[in-house]
Amino acid sequence: MYLYETHLHTCPVSRCAGATPEESVQYYKSIGYAGIFVTNHFIDGNINVDRSLPYEERIRFYFSDYEKALEVGREIGLSVFAGVEMTYGGTDFLVYGLDKAWYLAHPEIEGMPKSKLLPMMMEHGALVIHAHPFREASYIDHIRLYPRCVHGVEVFNACRSEFENKLSAQYTENYELIRHAGSDNHSASRLKTLGGMMTDHPIIDEADYVRTVLGGGAKPFKRTEDGTIVML
Repeated sequence: MYLYETHLHTCPVSRCAGATPEESVQYYKSIGYAGIFVTNHFIDGNINVDRSLPYEERIRFYFSDYEKALEVGREIGLSVFAGVEMTYGGTDFLVYGLDKAWYLAHPEIEGMPKSKLLPMMMEHGALVIHAHPFREASYIDHIRLYPRCVHGVEVFNACRSEFENKLSAQYTENYELIRHAGSDNHSASRLKTLGGMMTDHPIIDEADYVRTVLGGGAKPFKRTEDGTIVML
């Protein structure tokens, strides 16, 4: 079986991250993962970039951590894939399957309401997952749900409470959405409990991951502090 981290932040792109692409790649390689998705905060979120820069410059900066991770992954034998975490007032969405060229070609996405943008991305081949939908924090005014604009939901996020994850699982079941999991790792090895998705074949590229998840060939799991894999 093959283990994949699906929710990972690195610095300097994500302002809140405390681990570099190099540290993250080396850590996941050391614990036996087959690959990682670098899902930094997008240009609508907590990104460490001057927002007055042209759209194209911000997109190129956004993908710079992923590209560094990809380079290191090729050197040490860990698959690295691109992803995005978009946000709207603390409501976050993980997007897989669209590359830098796609984002460069679609500057109109800035300012689009998520209720329009997410279905558009899905039409263009993206897999959209609602990240930690029941997260509570001082900076989140209220919980928003978009059950008709996503393929699935994080039923396990290693940085959220058992209560929040349980609500996510119930929401996923009620709307018959795909069950997804990830760590939301901002600090590489300093995060002891992890999550992710397991497949029975190695993922070739982002499009292969989208097909695998939509086809039911990827299963959510939790990795405990002692390294035990628990299927969810």
